[in-house]
Amino acid sequence: MCRVKPRIGLATAIFAALAIAGSIVSIEGHAARAKPRPNVIVIETDDQTLEEMRVMRNTLALIGQQGTTFDNNFVTLSLCCPSRSTFLTGQYAHNHGVLTNSMPNGGFDKLDHSNTLAVWLQKAGYNTALVGKYLNGYKLADGIPPGWTEWHAGVNLGYFNWTMNEQGLLVHYGSRPQDYQTSVLSQKAVEVIDRRVPESKPLFMWVTYHAPHGGGPAEPDDPKGIGTVNTGPYRDHFSSEALPNMPSLNEADVSDKPAGIRNRPVLTAQKIAAIREAYQQQIESLLSVDDGVKVIVDALRAKGELDNTLLVFTDDNGFFHGQHRVPSGKVLLYEPSIRVPLLMRGPGVPKNRHLKQMTANIDLAPTIVDAANAKAGRVMDGKSLLPLLARPSTQWGRDLLIERGPAGAKRAGTATGEIGNGDDGNQGKTAAPGDQRFAGLRTPRFLYAEYGNGEKELYDLARDPDELNNLAGNSS
Repeated sequence: MCRVKPRIGLATAIFAALAIAGSIVSIEGHAARAKPRPNVIVIETDDQTLEEMRVMRNTLALIGQQGTTFDNNFVTLSLCCPSRSTFLTGQYAHNHGVLTNSMPNGGFDKLDHSNTLAVWLQKAGYNTALVGKYLNGYKLADGIPPGWTEWHAGVNLGYFNWTMNEQGLLVHYGSRPQDYQTSVLSQKAVEVIDRRVPESKPLFMWVTYHAPHGGGPAEPDDPKGIGTVNTGPYRDHFSSEALPNMPSLNEADVSDKPAGIRNRPVLTAQKIAAIREAYQQQIESLLSVDDGVKVIVDALRAKGELDNTLLVFTDDNGFFHGQHRVPSGKVLLYEPSIRVPLLMRGPGVPKNRHLKQMTANIDLAPTIVDAANAKAGRVMDGKSLLPLLARPSTQWGRDLLIERGPAGAKRAGTATGEIGNGDDGNQGKTAAPGDQRFAGLRTPRFLYAEYGNGEKELYDLARDPDELNNLAGNSS
């Protein structure tokens, strides 16, 4: 196992003021004993687009305005399990080996759980907690993976009538309003904070909401043929909301696109209406997540630990709502699929700042390892964001790999129907032929990709941010 030496210097300097042994400091009006290293809480959603951040007023105010927003943040493989495995390793998917959501090329069983961020932080003296969704394919028989002090993981993830593995005990939640999954996860996160942050060890907690990912139980009037979301307390809150007005919506001319897009039919008015309703449900479900962000922040404040907590909000992959004729899903290389939110507040994080440098999910584990002064057990592909926070004018001097591996095995009961609409990211029976693995390069200005069948795409994002004109093979 290759070990990377811990970064010592910047992280130590940022948090040195909090490391005075035995000192008592006043935080948010409460007396609290300073820990030598910060708590780290990462809040992650599933299938959220950057555009949908606009409805999350608590998150924007409590994390964005009180910290830094990374305006150009990406996922390097836009699918749940590969992206979450990247978070746990700091590696591109082709390096950690989880290329899709199910075996033989991905899923829970494909990742080496003995060598993850949780293991590294626990060895560094952190209490560690998982609350919510872990990796696709996780089941009760898998037990609690190494590195986790507390384990509150969803075994199945409907919004009502769902089951959680709570420290090895299977607990079922029913159909009462208080059983709504997002609300339960927020409550569990607060309980972990109340129990763990008074301890001498710092806390690392990964709160992984299933929202706004599709999930039931379905409502009788839900549209057919597209994934919908049970929105619980916020049902019909955005029932009059329009789809985002993007030039790529139901793209008129796709003759220059690869076969997977070129062979797609124009979306009908009925299909667009269904996409719109699914979109409305997604943003309605995010309001419960937004409530959760507030109660987590309030709990940290009540314990006097808010100022000593690195708080991160992000998402595992983007999502399509009709752009390029793709009704729903992810895994493709276009901006709605790969661009996701990243907001951060805490010690050493400038307030109310926006940074334009390209960042990605490969950077989260290196940042947390740096802040915790821990030792990574892998050679990570990402970079710590702490130097960028300290020196915002820094230019990274790097581009990002965007990739898609082979599809996973189709699981019984998985509703796909569109690219990535189910958890496997497979093509359903209505998906157009030609969608396949690719390797792409995302630079600050260009996106270039080559497909397994030889097709290519090239976009000048400065002139064509909606990726309408494929320049590959065009010498003009």
